[in-house]
Amino acid sequence: MKKPELLAPAGSFNKAKIAFLYGADAVYAGTSSLSLRTRAEMEEDDLIKTIKYAHEIGKKVYVAINIYAWDNMYDEIRNQARILNELKVDGIIVADGGVVEIIKEEAPDVDIHISTQANIVSYHSANFWHKNGAKRVILARELHKSQIKDIINNTPMRLETEIFVHGAICFGYSGRCFLSDFLACRSANLGDCAQSCRWSYNLYAEETNNPGNLMPIEHDEKGTYIFSSKDLCLIKEIPEIIDMGVDSLKIEGRLKTEYYLATVVNAYRNAIDDYLKEPNKYDYTKYLNELEKVKTRGLTTFYFNDRNNKDFQEYEGKQYNPDYEFGGKVIEYNEDKSIIEIKNKLKVGDMLEIIIPGQTETYKFTIDKLWDTETDEEIEFINPGKIGQCVKMKIPLKVENGWILRRKK
Repeated sequence: MKKPELLAPAGSFNKAKIAFLYGADAVYAGTSSLSLRTRAEMEEDDLIKTIKYAHEIGKKVYVAINIYAWDNMYDEIRNQARILNELKVDGIIVADGGVVEIIKEEAPDVDIHISTQANIVSYHSANFWHKNGAKRVILARELHKSQIKDIINNTPMRLETEIFVHGAICFGYSGRCFLSDFLACRSANLGDCAQSCRWSYNLYAEETNNPGNLMPIEHDEKGTYIFSSKDLCLIKEIPEIIDMGVDSLKIEGRLKTEYYLATVVNAYRNAIDDYLKEPNKYDYTKYLNELEKVKTRGLTTFYFNDRNNKDFQEYEGKQYNPDYEFGGKVIEYNEDKSIIEIKNKLKVGDMLEIIIPGQTETYKFTIDKLWDTETDEEIEFINPGKIGQCVKMKIPLKVENGWILRRKK
């Protein structure tokens, strides 16, 4: 069996490091002006740093220039393409045909990956892009597994396929949505989505016998989340996906936390490796148990198994996990007192779990003591205040810098 690439989101340089630490083979990133995440903390200097770091440790970076660009954006696109060509970035993700032509001109040594925004749903479309310079096609999320197989079987072997296996699903067609621009003057196709599909709405029905009289139809006192979808999760389907020969498995979430990244990337890393090692013993439930510790919405397989599936709407809005939260990140390990960057309130007596790269099982321990990092005085609790706030604690396991701690509420 061919081992697929595990591709993770990198909304910042630090998030890229976490993704690599927890097993990602590659990350995708992009600057706020040219990719579809204007609020990601990844500007040109960070992007350059990420690419250099990845290559130093034998990993890959794909840069998204996947906006549908206005003409006044092409000078910036040309400039970035030249820089990426010099850096020998591993691929550029593109959706707009005009941008594809610029990449060919300015970055001839870089592989072109066609974005899911291009809505590739057939091998005819995939072959078109291959003839026009694509090395990889990122398939639309709306495909059934039989359609994915048909695309793989009817395209050249040298054309790679990539699919999303986990993360948020957009109300639009593979991310191409105009609702945000229409309601909030923020274009999703230029990376500034206001997430209008996650808003609550009130519905009204007009009385048949009394035109103009609108009666409210409410799910609850807040209205109803008629556009909001569940999150995609194909952890159970990993064996099928590997067997059909998909080249890259992609996780969504450039704006998610380092805790989210560590948990999700680690779960899929272990799932892929375990299946390849012992196919007959694959048990998705242990990875799913980990994934459910970070989910904010319900989980769905979308159309992968059933084109008639209707179980993908989250009518009650976001459902935050009530049991676990981001505890902190190891900044410096010491046998007596390690330095931890905190993300939520920590107190003596709290139960923490260490998410260990490459292992499904976490290491659990109770906080016995805390010390202030400046005075070294013993304290009972610490609340997050300034960004990067730290505390000292004893960790009864030798850990490495960057490992993530999960707090049991």
